[in-house]
Amino acid sequence: MSELVVRRSPQVLAASLCLGLAAANAVRVNGGVGVVVAALIGAAALGTGGLHRLVLVATALALLGWCWGSSRLDALDRSPLSTRLDTADRAHLVVTGPAHAGRYEIRAPAAVTRFGRLTMHEPVLVKLPRGRAPPQGAILQALVVVTAPRGPENGFDERTWLRRHGVHVVLRVDDWRMVGRRGGIGGVADAVRRRLQRSIARGLHGERAAVLEGVVLGEDSGLSDDLRRQFRASGLYHLLAVSGQNVALVAASALLLTWLLGLPRLVGELGALAAIGSYVLAVGAQPSVIRAGVAGALGSLAWLTARAADRWHLLLVGAIVLLAWNPYTLLDAGFQFSFAAVLAIFVLVPRFERFLEGYPLGTRLRTVVAVSAACGLATGPIAWLQFHSLQVLTVPANALAAPAVVPLLALALAAAAVAPFSDGAAAAIAWLNGWCAAYLVTVARVIGGLPIAQITSTRALLIVLAGAFLLCAYASPRWEFFRRSRA
Repeated sequence: MSELVVRRSPQVLAASLCLGLAAANAVRVNGGVGVVVAALIGAAALGTGGLHRLVLVATALALLGWCWGSSRLDALDRSPLSTRLDTADRAHLVVTGPAHAGRYEIRAPAAVTRFGRLTMHEPVLVKLPRGRAPPQGAILQALVVVTAPRGPENGFDERTWLRRHGVHVVLRVDDWRMVGRRGGIGGVADAVRRRLQRSIARGLHGERAAVLEGVVLGEDSGLSDDLRRQFRASGLYHLLAVSGQNVALVAASALLLTWLLGLPRLVGELGALAAIGSYVLAVGAQPSVIRAGVAGALGSLAWLTARAADRWHLLLVGAIVLLAWNPYTLLDAGFQFSFAAVLAIFVLVPRFERFLEGYPLGTRLRTVVAVSAACGLATGPIAWLQFHSLQVLTVPANALAAPAVVPLLALALAAAAVAPFSDGAAAAIAWLNGWCAAYLVTVARVIGGLPIAQITSTRALLIVLAGAFLLCAYASPRWEFFRRSRA
């Protein structure tokens, strides 16, 4: 056992650092004292070997992660504008994400660079009157009023949710004008996103365009409230959050293009790194895309450096990147869903596939069912705790939707690739892709519209769990008999 642990030392060390970063959410420590203690433990590790050294180094890394996480949370909790609640002044703002139009107002994430005579860089939530919305990356001059976020209301605590993203105030904008666009890496991200938005759904409108933007860019603001509810009820809402499948197709497209051009694999891997970076910038800092982007980039780097890539190590490094930037991410539903789903794919899917081998399912359908069942089982408790809902029909919904997802992503990337050369070709590909989007909408409406698609009451949940336990108790002896007969 000790030999196995030592052999898995990179994963053990990465997990220790993750635990330390996550621990800052529970208790914060003094950075200076923690670093000194970690250094002493690290020095003690130099005089040992084997398992003892691994334990000491892991402890030191966990302590360093704890110190760093505490420092980051202290920085995220600082807010100069929180001392100026209910005051009005002129402000300079940079819109850092897409605007979302609600029933009564427009909301957009932004960063304040100047408030009155104060110079700063503080993230805020901007609320504007209905009408014209500023584009992502716009620099605004505005007359604003500093207000506090709303507390718990109708099952949602805006104040807590924003605080976990480093936002402590809401700016209500009375009057604004756009005076420029941001530059640097943010400007590059804005340009890539605009190009993708213009190309992937060229010529399309309504639900089809909105679904394409949701699947490719993780942007669901174009969906109606009713369709958004049906995607949630059917268990297909995860398709509207960018996942590892998107990043894998982006990297594969870059490798395929270099192969078609007859270029060496080295150029392809470098192109894949550039494509992954551009796509992550365009989509934004969603936990699922950051995790997938880190994994994809490390996979390409592993090939470039002739090293083996371990999937557990890639997963842990993605968690380290997210938690090191913002330890509050651990409490985010997107982070929990993403990592729970990947863990289920690693651990449960092979077992589920073996269980399904005796059933008359094709190889592809068996994999889809195994992945859907494993991810549903892993994310179900999170969905209940976070949203007090449980999607019962997620397995058949995902099995029905699966044939359209990969073609939709591939056609969207193809439209984006040909758009700079031919608007007509991009529009033709987008028109064809619109049928994939329409199919997903149909599946979401049919499954999500069923009365049994979603459970939102505790009584119904208990009944379903009791039925599931009885079914498992009935099927277990027969499965064991079947397994032994095959052996």
